[in-house]
Amino acid sequence: MTQTPTAPSPAEGQARAHFTVPAQHPMVTVLGSGDSLLRVIEKAFPAADIHVRGNEISAVGDAGEVALIQRLFDEMMLVLRTGQPMTEDAVERSIAMLRASENGEGPEETPAQVLTQNILSSRGRTIRPKTLNQKRYVDAIDKHTIVFGIGPAGTGKTYLAMAKAVQALQSKQVNRIILTRPAVEAGERLGFLPGTLYEKIDPYLRPLYDALHDMLDPDSIPRLMAAGTIEVAPLAYMRGRTLNDAFIILDEAQNTSPEQMKMFLTRLGFDSKIVITGDVTQVDLPNGTKSGLRQVQEILEGVEDVHFSRLSSHDVVRHKLVGRIVDAYEQYDSKYGTENGTHKPRGKAAHGHKGK
Repeated sequence: MTQTPTAPSPAEGQARAHFTVPAQHPMVTVLGSGDSLLRVIEKAFPAADIHVRGNEISAVGDAGEVALIQRLFDEMMLVLRTGQPMTEDAVERSIAMLRASENGEGPEETPAQVLTQNILSSRGRTIRPKTLNQKRYVDAIDKHTIVFGIGPAGTGKTYLAMAKAVQALQSKQVNRIILTRPAVEAGERLGFLPGTLYEKIDPYLRPLYDALHDMLDPDSIPRLMAAGTIEVAPLAYMRGRTLNDAFIILDEAQNTSPEQMKMFLTRLGFDSKIVITGDVTQVDLPNGTKSGLRQVQEILEGVEDVHFSRLSSHDVVRHKLVGRIVDAYEQYDSKYGTENGTHKPRGKAAHGHKGK
């Protein structure tokens, strides 16, 4: 940060922006503890000179960059006015959205609209989308009966869907929530696990329980499950049923066969909503078994009231390193295919193999 009595005047060909932080907002909420937020901004706009004096912020530099900085501070203030704090991650995501808008790839949504859309508040924390694609995914769940959330680990596909399910239950849009996953192992065998069938299946459903505990009073979950208001079950238990007045989530859908996917989709009853989540790059099916999630994109793309939301490594909201890991694997997979445990270059010989 540069603290100066007066900011320098812009040189020829440069522009200057001036921003006053309203008195009701302490500067630490704008600049961050130890100026951490300001450092993120300075790193994103290295050619601009940003100066702070009291509650006055000015920026001098290229006209386009200075305009983006002005818009960034405007968006930050809109977020702060809602009572939501700004974080380094939120500032980085806001800058990325503003740059996309500047490059003509921009959405109608502004960073403040994305970052302040609350889905669910529980036990002192609020669940909300953190990226533009996450917001569009959440909006699609509101608008469509069947929504597919497809993307890598950490993009919030299942977590946001479950938040929308709990919201729908609490607002009485549905009478029950049904959570299901195919019991397919990632390199392990169910038969080798100790215990009864339910105990064997539990590890595959545990991530769904964990998310529920984030969103509901843990003491209420056994009661809701005993009453059938919330059901967590393997996909095989869906066969032969018609699911009315329910919010149904199929997680890890890349591990369904085409037959299982068709079976599940045809369980849809009246006044119900289905969200299907999965990562087509993480299929754990036996060799030769086609993923129902891959196939269904070819079958249902363009069908009315069915929506496909596709998320990417840019939407990963776990540790920043997770996004870099996802990118690295995608780059590797673009050069090599994985078949029967060996890698071989993509090309005609690899035609039909797992891909994007």
